[in-house]
Formats: sequence, C-alpha cells, structure tokens
Amino acid sequence: MYIEKMMKRELFLNPIRPFFEVTDLVKVIIGIRRCGKSVLLSQIAAELLEKGVNKDHIIFINFELFEFAHLNTAKELHEYVGSLVKRGEKYYLFFDEIQMVNSFELVINSFRAKGNCSIFITGSNAHLLSGELATHLSGRYVKFLITPFLFEESLQITGETNIALAFDNYLKWGGMPGRYIFKTESETQKYLQDVFDTIILRDILIKKKIRDINLLNNIIQFLLENMGNIFSAHTISKFLKSQSRSVSAETLYNHVDYIVESLLFTKVHRYDIKGKNIFATLEKYYITDMGLLQLKRGLINEHLGGRLECIVANELLAKGYKIHIGIKRNAEIDFVAEKNNETEYIQVCYHIDSDETMNREINAFDGIPEKKVLITADHFDYSQKGVKSVNIIDWLLAKK
Repeated sequence: MYIEKMMKRELFLNPIRPFFEVTDLVKVIIGIRRCGKSVLLSQIAAELLEKGVNKDHIIFINFELFEFAHLNTAKELHEYVGSLVKRGEKYYLFFDEIQMVNSFELVINSFRAKGNCSIFITGSNAHLLSGELATHLSGRYVKFLITPFLFEESLQITGETNIALAFDNYLKWGGMPGRYIFKTESETQKYLQDVFDTIILRDILIKKKIRDINLLNNIIQFLLENMGNIFSAHTISKFLKSQSRSVSAETLYNHVDYIVESLLFTKVHRYDIKGKNIFATLEKYYITDMGLLQLKRGLINEHLGGRLECIVANELLAKGYKIHIGIKRNAEIDFVAEKNNETEYIQVCYHIDSDETMNREINAFDGIPEKKVLITADHFDYSQKGVKSVNIIDWLLAKK
C-alpha cells in the first residue's frame, strides 16, 4: 500500500471536520504538488461513508486522471455533475486539482448556490482563490493549507527510534509523502526531481507560457542560495548579470511571483515591530520542502542556518501561524508568529559558537515583552533575559 495512505493527518483533518456538513462555504485546500491533498480528500470521503453517507452521494473527481480528461470546460463539468445530483438530496462534491478546468469557478458557485452540496476543492496554486473564483464566492469559502509531512509525522511513518539520525535525514530529504517508499538516496533524488520537474512544467512553464527555462532555473537557484536572507529584486538582477543574463524588473518580479504561486517557495514579508506595519519590499523566501533543496548544488548545502530557518517556517505555517520577519531599529527577529491573537517572537541559530553570537541572538529581543524563543541545534540551555532556549528537535516534537 502506498505509504501516505496509511496515516491520517489529524493536524490537517481536525480543522476541516467542523465544515464537513456546511453547504454555504466551499472548502478550499491548497498545497504543493504531491504533498498529499488527494489522499486527504479520500480520507474525508471515507469518514463521510463511515458516518453513513450514501456512496452515491459522494462525487469524487480527480482532474489528473484520464477518465475525467473530457471535463475540461465549465459546461462539460456542470452537465456531468448535474446528471448525478438530484434535487432535494444532499451531496458531497470533491474536485481534486480543480484549476485544470477552464472557468471552474462558475461551476463551483452554481452548485454552492443550490444549497444541497458540501463542496471540497484542491489546487496546487497559491492564487486558486484569486480573480474570478474569489469574485463569485464573495467570501463564502474557508481555506486550508496542506504541507509535506512534518518531522513528527515523518517519525510516525518510518518508526525510526534514533531521533537525531531521523532529524538529519529529514533535514536533508524533507517530508514529501512519496519519498518514504524509496530505500536509496539515488531513488529518492530521482523521485524528488520528478516532483520538481512537474511543478516547473505544469504550474509555471505551461500555465504562465514561459519559454526561457534557463532564466527560471537561475532565479530558483538564487532563491535557494539566499534562503533565510533578506534581498530585493535589484539583488537578483545583479546575480543574473553575473550569469550574463539581463532582464527587465517586470519580468523578474513576474517570474518570482510565478514561483511563489506554484507553492514551491513561501514569501515572508518584513514587519515593523514598533509601528505594526508590513513592508512591501525586501522579503525572505523559504522552500516548501527540504528535499527539493537537494536537487541543487552549491553553497546551499552548507547553509545549515538557512535550512533550520526553513524547517521552522514550514512548521509554523503548517500549524496555522501567520509569520513575518520582525524588524527593529538595530536588529531583526527571524519570525514574528501570530495565532489566536497571541504573538511569539522566534530567533533561529544553528549553532551558538561564541559570546558574540549569543549576544546578537539574545539582544535582538530587547524591548519585546511577549513570548520569546531561541531555537538552535545545540543541546544546551541558553535561556536568559526572559528568552526561552530550545533544541530544534524538542521544539518540533513539543505539543504547541
């Protein structure tokens, strides 16, 4: 059995369950390709069957399957689903990778408006809810982000008891569900390369009609090399010129936006801690899964601090936090994490190797009264001045 089907992801199922029966709100599930959205939908459908829902009232369409290839327009989809839905009876509609259907938003809103359909849709694009769909739904939706497996889930899958060894493996190969069925590094890398190529081809090159794949790869390489660093489009432009490439600012911004929309990277904005304002420029970018980082070579493989930051960022996002980079007059906080009207300030440092490093990390919290956390890969308690120090593994496995 495919390994990702063997474990229920309660972290993601629990927030969705209260909406199973709600017909006026479309359940929108987004996540990078191959992160387990289809399996999650299948598990929701299975729970409905267990509750006694008639199987004929569960309509499940995966638009990546050939048997549904003919449903590529709104009219065709509406006619097909309409032939299965009877008036006066309740139905549960599951549309997997819905963005492959032209003008799909018309169909979604039509069946939502009928009042007897609980609708679940998934997509591999961060802007699934932008444009026409957002206009038609007018706020009548709830959005859920699904990510690759977290470290705690990875332990459940592998059963590995050597936690340190398991973390080193996770730090290197990430948590894409499909990668756990492979036994060798070469097989794992081949699988991840296929995932990466699919994202690049389907979600960027074809969707955005891009012809210059070398330019796209150069920009992705830059984002990887500078993971955890604040930079601007001008910085990327300078990098490209060093590669004998010259592109307009508009083209550069568009390509970065396309990469983020594909959910390959997450963009994190700067946040003025004192003024409570979000800055529109100079962001950080974190790759969605660490395993995809292994496909590129260079300084990124030595940048352990950036890797650790990336794992922390993805963990916070998966657990429902909104994250920003905290900006103070003379310092920067790696993450300002907000959830349920509570704010947590987090610094990430792979290794505290000197008093200077310690002072830099701790003093960045000066003047901040809220919860303050320093995450490191060290097995030493650096707690002081109201700052709680925690090892990365302990933090990942804590019940937050």
